[in-house]
Amino acid sequence: MEFKSMLRTILKICLPLAFGVLLLWFLYRKMDISVIMKVIKEDVRYDIILFSLLFGAGANVIRALRWELLIHSSGDHPRRSNVIWAVLGNYAVNLVLPRVGEVWRCGVVSRYDKISFSKLFGTLLVDRVMDTIMVGLITAFIFVFHFGFFLSFFSKNPELLQGFQTTFTSLWIYVVLVIIAAVVWFVFTYMKHFSLVKKIKATLASVWDGIRSVWFMKEKTKFVLYTLLIWVGYFLFFYITFYAFDFTKELGISVGLIAFTMSSIGVAVPVQGAIGPWHFMVIATLVCFNVNGNDAAAFALVVHTLQTVWTGLVGVAGIIALSVTNRKDKPVVANK
Repeated sequence: MEFKSMLRTILKICLPLAFGVLLLWFLYRKMDISVIMKVIKEDVRYDIILFSLLFGAGANVIRALRWELLIHSSGDHPRRSNVIWAVLGNYAVNLVLPRVGEVWRCGVVSRYDKISFSKLFGTLLVDRVMDTIMVGLITAFIFVFHFGFFLSFFSKNPELLQGFQTTFTSLWIYVVLVIIAAVVWFVFTYMKHFSLVKKIKATLASVWDGIRSVWFMKEKTKFVLYTLLIWVGYFLFFYITFYAFDFTKELGISVGLIAFTMSSIGVAVPVQGAIGPWHFMVIATLVCFNVNGNDAAAFALVVHTLQTVWTGLVGVAGIIALSVTNRKDKPVVANK
């Protein structure tokens, strides 16, 4: 059993990472590495990129404050420091195991503050849904006001459009969905007396309580404000880096918003640090605005690497701080 568990963990780490590295190799295999290295060594204002990192960390702290509001709405009151450190540490965990960080942060707050994991997970779902809504709204805005970009993007990357068409026109996709729905219905209808099913139903009920509690939130205005600040922070985290390169600093805020949105879509792919998908989306977007492919590749490599390392370091610091601040004082033994 230990071997199987270890094997599953290794596969969870290696398979997504292998996919990302393979995509990265595919993107850079035809690039002129000497040109990319020249840009990296001579043509980057690293001081500007270092300044941009502050906005990424700030946005994640605000994300923690927003999550705290969600937890308060369910009637629980964890220590604010625990929530902040857990959210920061979340991102370090995700760099090892994609999407596991979210479960981890619920687990540590549940452990240290004695709060139901299921309720925390319910509030986490709201947190994730809000992110999806924000990315959807920004993408819709770009689609309406910059429709020409999408025409250019898909004309330069026809394999993506073909992939979407294949996915949504395949009969097997809908057959699988119907089978899954039928199995779920059967289990919860005719196997509801089984102890495992009862536990699952109880967990789902607790998760629903966490989600439903948002409707009774007293500080909805603050929640919306935090949401806007999070995404403004993420945008600045990305857009300020445009000014570190001569070939992007004149592109303007509209192009910055488009590239940021496309990079955010790339982050949705469950790969450590979005390695590969993030680079593809950013490079393909910049090329649509007449940035040389080698320059776009250098931009993606520098920005992603520094932002990922920074996020990981801040996350590790959060994990350490979480452990230190929750360490119980050892009893002092009086000298005889």
